[in-house]
Parts: sequence; C-alpha cells; structure tokens
Amino acid sequence: MVNIYDDLNKLEATFRKTEQFTALEFTIEEVKKDADAVALFSNFRKMQLTLQEKQASGEELSEEELQYAQKTAQLAQQNEKINAMLLAEMEVSAVINEITSVIIKPVQALYDSIPDAE
Repeated sequence: MVNIYDDLNKLEATFRKTEQFTALEFTIEEVKKDADAVALFSNFRKMQLTLQEKQASGEELSEEELQYAQKTAQLAQQNEKINAMLLAEMEVSAVINEITSVIIKPVQALYDSIPDAE
C-alpha cells in the first residue's frame, strides 16, 4: 500500500528549499525587524480577516468598511518591506497553484473520461 504522506513530507521539505519560499522567508524577516511595517501589516491582516469573515457569513460590507480596507491596503503596499513580502507571497502562491494542478490531474482525467451525452 502506498503511503502518500511520506511523499507529502518530502514535498514539504523540498518546497521549503525553493527560491520562492526562501525569498518569502527573507522578506518576512525584514518586515519583522521594522516596527512600523509590523504595525501596518498587522492592521492590514486584521482588516482582511474581518472582511473575509463578513463576506463568508453573507454580511454586506458598508461603504466605510470598503474605503477603510482600500486605504489600509494602500498604506501597506506603500511600505517597501511589506510590498516585497506581498510580491514574494504571490510567487509562493504560484508554486502552490502549480503543485495543486499537478496533484489534481488524475482526478480531472477521471472526470474527463466520462463521455458526453449526445
């Protein structure tokens, strides 16, 4: 029997060694060294989580909340260290998306094998 978790643990170890992950790790360390960046990012993250919770529960977002979210995001992105971290995060996300698409291929192939009704 195949133990997929052994392979997943190997994948995790390899993922941690990628250029994208190490770049994210470095940019996070740079943010952590800057109290202003930490405060900005903390505020940005709290705002994101609050908005996501409201959207998930079906609550409408007020105009004030949307404006606050936009301003908070702009302030965070204007900080060089946070902006570098967010760009590095996008690169990591791209790798994760590639991994996901490779893993999902066999499942998609199964569904694709179902003939179309005519």
